[in-house]
Amino acid sequence: MPPSIPRIEQPPGLVRRVVRRWHAGAVERVDDSIAEEVPVAFVCNGEPHVVMMATPCDLEDLALGFSLSEAVIGTAAELAAIEVHDLIEGIELRLHIPPARAEALRRRRRNLVGRTGCGLCGAQVLEDALRQPPRVGAGPRIDVRALARALAQLHDGQPLNVATGATHAAAWFTPDGALVVLREDVGRHNALDKLVGALVRAGADIDRGFLVVTSRASYEMVQKAATAGIALLAAISAPTALAIQLAEQADLTLVGFARGDGHVVYAHPRRIVESTERGA
Repeated sequence: MPPSIPRIEQPPGLVRRVVRRWHAGAVERVDDSIAEEVPVAFVCNGEPHVVMMATPCDLEDLALGFSLSEAVIGTAAELAAIEVHDLIEGIELRLHIPPARAEALRRRRRNLVGRTGCGLCGAQVLEDALRQPPRVGAGPRIDVRALARALAQLHDGQPLNVATGATHAAAWFTPDGALVVLREDVGRHNALDKLVGALVRAGADIDRGFLVVTSRASYEMVQKAATAGIALLAAISAPTALAIQLAEQADLTLVGFARGDGHVVYAHPRRIVESTERGA
């Protein structure tokens, strides 16, 4: 009998494709890992709501996190059921929410297509696009060394991105910089929604941790974080001016250019303890 071929474990959300790779003047055919991107439709109480392009993993987390961060529901208890249906065209998430929430959704008239890079495509009125979340709670105070420890764990915590190089991540850390949970997706908004859903499903104390995202801190990212009650958001890239404005209004600590050797605080620096950075 021929020897058995060992099965290579791979993270969900990727496919294998044979590609032609050119390097240093040589061409070879290799088996490559590619991140999946499929249409995911949200249907609330039988009515279409939104279609997102997303990585098809952790979909229950995505459904709950999106519903909370977009104020479709107010609490996790209002999402009575999530049904995941694989269709030829993509994936359908059928959500069951209270009738009053479904009616409010109809009044918002927000039936949109959300692309990977845009969280506001199709919002029909300014109130939908620039929704003001409530002010966040006290949140943690973290040492700069805890932020550095958190950043050091990001790479190894992203198996999908390590394999494909094509996904964003949103990660949750304890105040001392220990990784609690991380979610990945081709869309930065989706990764954050998946993380929010995972935290809520696990019953995590949102006031006892902080968020790190592997993207820029856009207005939508700050909006989603604040809506979920997250008080400290650190991004490895830059924020936008509107994101800083919302962070100021929501009392959210916003950190940009978070790297192992430094960072920039754009709003509410009191939650970052920088005095111990030297001489400790």
